[in-house]
Amino acid sequence: MTFRLTAEDAPALDELLRLYASVGWTAYTRDPQALARALRHSSFVWAARNEGGELVGLVRGLSDDVSILFVQDILVLPDWQRQGVGRALMGAVLDHYAHVMQTALLTDDGPEQLAFYESLGFGNTRNLGLNAFYRANMQTDS
Repeated sequence: MTFRLTAEDAPALDELLRLYASVGWTAYTRDPQALARALRHSSFVWAARNEGGELVGLVRGLSDDVSILFVQDILVLPDWQRQGVGRALMGAVLDHYAHVMQTALLTDDGPEQLAFYESLGFGNTRNLGLNAFYRANMQTDS
């Protein structure tokens, strides 16, 4: 499976919705305009596209380009997972921001996610003598 990486402002909304829905990220797909706004306001968006130009993966996040890089989303179509797409996307981000002092991200606690990020040199704060704090302001459906 061949793919190429591109730095993009934001892929088309229908492409984004298909990609986010394919991995079950419904918090994003419930409000398409919020998803589009989130990508517009991201510091970076890299897309992975197959030979036909189809969006097969994406990474986005925020950075001040000096002290912090925060990777918000990295996702790959299920049929393209374990094909090097996620590693290539994260590699592009980490190479581009190699001069930034700290890189942070939050992820699910599944063994696949932990193994993936550890293979890229990330350490779980539990193992580094650090604390990470998290507060979510999630809207609930009532």
